[in-house]
Amino acid sequence: MSHHLIVKDLTVSFNRVPAIHHINLTLACSSCVGLLGPNGAGKSTFLKAIAGLLPLETGRIEFRSHEHESNDPPGRSIAYVPQRESVDWDFPVTVRGLVEMGRYPSLGLWKTFGTNDHRIVNEALEIMELRDYADRQISALSGGQQQRVFLARAWAQQAAIYLLDEPCTGLDRNARRSFISTLHTLRAAGKLIISSHHELGDVSSIFDQVILINGELVACGETATTFTPENIERTFATKTFSGHQH
Repeated sequence: MSHHLIVKDLTVSFNRVPAIHHINLTLACSSCVGLLGPNGAGKSTFLKAIAGLLPLETGRIEFRSHEHESNDPPGRSIAYVPQRESVDWDFPVTVRGLVEMGRYPSLGLWKTFGTNDHRIVNEALEIMELRDYADRQISALSGGQQQRVFLARAWAQQAAIYLLDEPCTGLDRNARRSFISTLHTLRAAGKLIISSHHELGDVSSIFDQVILINGELVACGETATTFTPENIERTFATKTFSGHQH
Protein backbone atom coordinates (compact mmCIF):
# COMPACT_ATOMS: atom_id res chain seq x y z
CA MET A 1 0.00 0.00 0.00
CA SER A 2 1.41 3.36 -1.04
CA HIS A 3 1.33 6.08 1.61
CA HIS A 4 0.62 9.64 0.65
CA LEU A 5 1.38 13.05 2.06
CA ILE A 6 -1.67 15.26 1.59
CA VAL A 7 -1.45 19.03 1.97
CA LYS A 8 -4.86 20.72 2.14
CA ASP A 9 -5.39 24.48 1.85
CA LEU A 10 -2.08 25.29 3.56
CA THR A 11 -1.53 28.95 4.53
CA VAL A 12 1.25 30.22 6.82
CA SER A 13 1.54 33.90 7.72
CA PHE A 14 4.09 36.05 9.51
CA ASN A 15 2.66 39.19 11.13
CA ARG A 16 -0.55 38.49 9.23
CA VAL A 17 1.22 38.61 5.85
CA PRO A 18 0.94 35.24 4.06
CA ALA A 19 4.30 33.63 3.20
CA ILE A 20 2.53 30.75 1.45
CA HIS A 21 -1.17 30.56 0.86
CA HIS A 22 -3.85 28.01 -0.03
CA ILE A 23 -1.50 25.25 -1.21
CA ASN A 24 -3.07 21.90 -2.10
CA LEU A 25 -1.08 18.87 -3.26
CA THR A 26 -0.68 15.11 -2.80
CA LEU A 27 2.63 13.24 -2.99
CA ALA A 28 3.27 9.50 -2.88
CA CYS A 29 6.11 7.75 -1.10
CA SER A 30 8.99 6.25 -3.13
CA SER A 31 9.60 9.57 -4.85
CA CYS A 32 12.20 12.32 -4.90
CA VAL A 33 10.53 15.73 -5.22
CA GLY A 34 12.23 19.04 -6.00
CA LEU A 35 10.82 22.17 -4.35
CA LEU A 36 11.58 25.08 -6.66
CA GLY A 37 10.95 28.81 -6.54
CA PRO A 38 12.70 32.18 -6.27
CA ASN A 39 14.15 33.53 -3.03
CA GLY A 40 11.31 34.62 -0.78
CA ALA A 41 8.88 32.22 -2.47
CA GLY A 42 8.18 30.38 0.79
CA LYS A 43 10.17 27.16 0.25
CA SER A 44 11.60 26.99 3.78
CA THR A 45 8.23 28.01 5.21
CA PHE A 46 6.54 25.19 3.27
CA LEU A 47 9.00 22.57 4.56
CA LYS A 48 8.81 23.79 8.17
CA ALA A 49 5.01 23.84 8.05
CA ILE A 50 4.89 20.20 6.92
CA ALA A 51 7.40 19.33 9.67
CA GLY A 52 5.10 20.87 12.28
CA LEU A 53 7.60 23.62 13.14
CA LEU A 54 5.31 26.52 12.25
CA PRO A 55 1.66 27.22 13.14
CA LEU A 56 -0.76 26.90 10.24
CA GLU A 57 -3.17 29.73 9.60
CA THR A 58 -5.37 27.50 7.45
CA GLY A 59 -5.32 23.93 6.26
CA ARG A 60 -3.93 20.65 7.44
CA ILE A 61 -1.29 18.07 6.63
CA GLU A 62 -2.08 14.36 6.58
CA PHE A 63 0.09 11.30 6.24
CA ARG A 64 -1.27 7.76 6.29
CA SER A 65 -4.18 8.09 8.66
CA HIS A 66 -2.48 10.60 10.95
CA GLU A 67 -3.23 14.29 10.84
CA HIS A 68 -0.73 16.90 11.96
CA GLU A 69 -2.89 19.76 13.15
CA SER A 70 -1.35 23.18 13.57
CA ASN A 71 -0.50 22.81 17.25
CA ASP A 72 0.53 19.17 17.30
CA PRO A 73 4.18 18.11 17.41
CA PRO A 74 5.37 16.65 14.11
CA GLY A 75 4.88 12.93 13.69
CA ARG A 76 7.86 10.63 13.91
CA SER A 77 7.17 9.77 10.29
CA ILE A 78 8.43 13.23 9.24
CA ALA A 79 12.06 14.36 9.53
CA TYR A 80 13.25 17.89 8.79
CA VAL A 81 16.88 18.49 7.78
CA PRO A 82 17.76 22.19 8.18
CA GLN A 83 20.10 24.25 6.02
CA ARG A 84 23.69 23.41 6.87
CA GLU A 85 24.64 26.94 7.89
CA SER A 86 21.92 26.95 10.57
CA VAL A 87 23.54 24.04 12.45
CA ASP A 88 26.17 24.50 15.18
CA TRP A 89 28.79 22.08 13.86
CA ASP A 90 31.04 22.76 16.86
CA PHE A 91 28.54 21.09 19.18
CA PRO A 92 30.54 18.26 20.79
CA VAL A 93 28.84 15.14 19.52
CA THR A 94 30.07 12.19 17.48
CA VAL A 95 28.46 10.96 14.29
CA ARG A 96 27.02 7.97 16.15
CA GLY A 97 25.76 10.23 18.95
CA LEU A 98 23.88 12.45 16.52
CA VAL A 99 22.36 9.49 14.70
CA GLU A 100 21.30 7.96 18.03
CA MET A 101 19.24 11.11 18.68
CA GLY A 102 16.90 9.84 15.98
CA ARG A 103 15.89 7.02 18.34
CA TYR A 104 15.05 9.24 21.34
CA PRO A 105 11.37 9.84 20.47
CA SER A 106 10.85 6.06 20.36
CA LEU A 107 12.57 5.23 23.65
CA GLY A 108 10.62 4.47 26.78
CA LEU A 109 10.59 6.38 30.04
CA TRP A 110 14.11 5.39 31.06
CA LYS A 111 15.73 6.29 27.73
CA THR A 112 17.66 3.04 27.56
CA PHE A 113 18.91 1.82 24.22
CA GLY A 114 17.86 -1.70 23.38
CA THR A 115 19.26 -4.17 20.87
CA ASN A 116 16.79 -2.99 18.24
CA ASP A 117 17.83 0.66 18.71
CA HIS A 118 21.49 -0.24 18.20
CA ARG A 119 20.57 -2.29 15.13
CA ILE A 120 18.66 0.62 13.56
CA VAL A 121 21.48 3.10 14.30
CA ASN A 122 24.05 0.75 12.75
CA GLU A 123 21.78 0.26 9.74
CA ALA A 124 21.51 4.06 9.33
CA LEU A 125 25.31 4.47 9.48
CA GLU A 126 25.72 1.67 6.94
CA ILE A 127 23.15 3.02 4.46
CA MET A 128 24.58 6.53 4.61
CA GLU A 129 28.17 5.21 4.25
CA LEU A 130 29.19 6.67 7.61
CA ARG A 131 30.24 3.55 9.48
CA ASP A 132 33.94 4.45 9.25
CA TYR A 133 33.21 7.91 10.69
CA ALA A 134 30.96 6.82 13.58
CA ASP A 135 33.34 7.95 16.33
CA ARG A 136 34.37 11.25 14.73
CA GLN A 137 33.15 14.60 15.97
CA ILE A 138 30.66 16.11 13.52
CA SER A 139 32.91 19.20 13.24
CA ALA A 140 35.60 17.02 11.61
CA LEU A 141 33.40 15.97 8.70
CA SER A 142 33.17 17.35 5.18
CA GLY A 143 29.99 19.15 4.11
CA GLY A 144 28.62 16.13 2.26
CA GLN A 145 29.28 13.84 5.22
CA GLN A 146 27.57 16.32 7.56
CA GLN A 147 24.47 16.25 5.36
CA ARG A 148 24.47 12.45 5.36
CA VAL A 149 24.63 12.38 9.18
CA PHE A 150 21.29 14.18 9.27
CA LEU A 151 19.83 11.72 6.78
CA ALA A 152 21.13 8.91 8.98
CA ARG A 153 19.44 10.47 12.02
CA ALA A 154 16.19 10.62 10.04
CA TRP A 155 16.60 6.95 9.09
CA ALA A 156 17.17 6.08 12.76
CA GLN A 157 13.96 7.95 13.54
CA GLN A 158 12.29 5.57 11.03
CA ALA A 159 10.98 8.60 9.15
CA ALA A 160 9.03 8.03 5.96
CA ILE A 161 9.20 11.64 4.81
CA TYR A 162 12.49 13.56 4.52
CA LEU A 163 12.24 17.35 4.22
CA LEU A 164 15.54 18.88 3.10
CA ASP A 165 16.26 22.60 3.00
CA GLU A 166 18.80 23.40 0.22
CA PRO A 167 20.92 20.31 1.01
CA CYS A 168 23.27 20.72 -1.97
CA THR A 169 24.36 24.27 -1.13
CA GLY A 170 28.12 24.48 -0.60
CA LEU A 171 28.87 20.92 -1.70
CA ASP A 172 31.52 20.35 -4.36
CA ARG A 173 30.71 18.28 -7.43
CA ASN A 174 31.78 14.91 -5.98
CA ALA A 175 29.98 15.51 -2.68
CA ARG A 176 26.87 16.55 -4.59
CA ARG A 177 26.95 13.42 -6.73
CA SER A 178 27.39 11.20 -3.68
CA PHE A 179 24.61 12.99 -1.80
CA ILE A 180 22.16 12.74 -4.70
CA SER A 181 22.94 9.04 -4.99
CA THR A 182 22.02 8.76 -1.29
CA LEU A 183 18.68 10.47 -1.96
CA HIS A 184 17.96 7.89 -4.65
CA THR A 185 18.83 5.12 -2.17
CA LEU A 186 16.21 6.56 0.18
CA ARG A 187 13.68 6.69 -2.65
CA ALA A 188 14.36 3.03 -3.46
CA ALA A 189 13.70 2.24 0.22
CA GLY A 190 10.19 3.67 -0.14
CA LYS A 191 10.82 7.11 1.36
CA LEU A 192 9.36 10.42 0.22
CA ILE A 193 12.03 13.09 -0.16
CA ILE A 194 11.07 16.75 -0.65
CA SER A 195 14.13 18.91 -1.21
CA SER A 196 14.32 22.64 -1.91
CA HIS A 197 16.78 23.25 -4.71
CA HIS A 198 18.02 26.30 -6.57
CA GLU A 199 20.14 24.87 -9.41
CA LEU A 200 17.66 24.45 -12.25
CA GLY A 201 20.20 22.76 -14.56
CA ASP A 202 20.23 19.38 -12.82
CA VAL A 203 16.58 19.16 -11.72
CA SER A 204 15.64 16.57 -14.35
CA SER A 205 18.47 14.21 -13.36
CA ILE A 206 17.65 14.33 -9.62
CA PHE A 207 13.89 14.60 -9.15
CA ASP A 208 10.95 12.46 -10.33
CA GLN A 209 8.52 15.24 -9.48
CA VAL A 210 8.67 18.97 -8.88
CA ILE A 211 6.71 21.48 -6.83
CA LEU A 212 6.93 25.02 -8.23
CA ILE A 213 5.92 27.70 -5.73
CA ASN A 214 5.96 31.44 -5.54
CA GLY A 215 3.93 32.22 -2.45
CA GLU A 216 1.22 30.06 -3.96
CA LEU A 217 1.42 26.78 -5.85
CA VAL A 218 2.26 27.33 -9.52
CA ALA A 219 2.48 23.66 -10.53
CA CYS A 220 3.10 20.20 -9.08
CA GLY A 221 3.64 16.94 -10.94
CA GLU A 222 6.02 14.66 -12.83
CA THR A 223 9.25 16.43 -13.76
CA ALA A 224 8.95 15.52 -17.45
CA THR A 225 5.57 17.21 -17.82
CA THR A 226 5.72 19.91 -15.11
CA PHE A 227 9.27 21.28 -15.29
CA THR A 228 8.53 23.19 -18.50
CA PRO A 229 9.79 26.58 -19.72
CA GLU A 230 6.26 27.97 -19.31
CA ASN A 231 5.96 26.86 -15.66
CA ILE A 232 9.52 27.99 -14.86
CA GLU A 233 8.72 31.39 -16.36
CA ARG A 234 5.49 31.65 -14.35
CA THR A 235 7.36 30.73 -11.15
CA PHE A 236 10.45 32.90 -11.49
CA ALA A 237 9.40 35.84 -13.69
CA THR A 238 7.36 37.83 -11.19
CA LYS A 239 6.17 37.23 -7.67
CA THR A 240 2.62 35.93 -7.81
CA PHE A 241 1.70 38.04 -4.82
CA SER A 242 3.59 40.39 -2.56
CA GLY A 243 4.35 38.19 0.41
CA HIS A 244 6.86 38.26 3.23
CA GLN A 245 10.44 37.26 2.46
CA HIS A 246 10.95 33.75 3.90
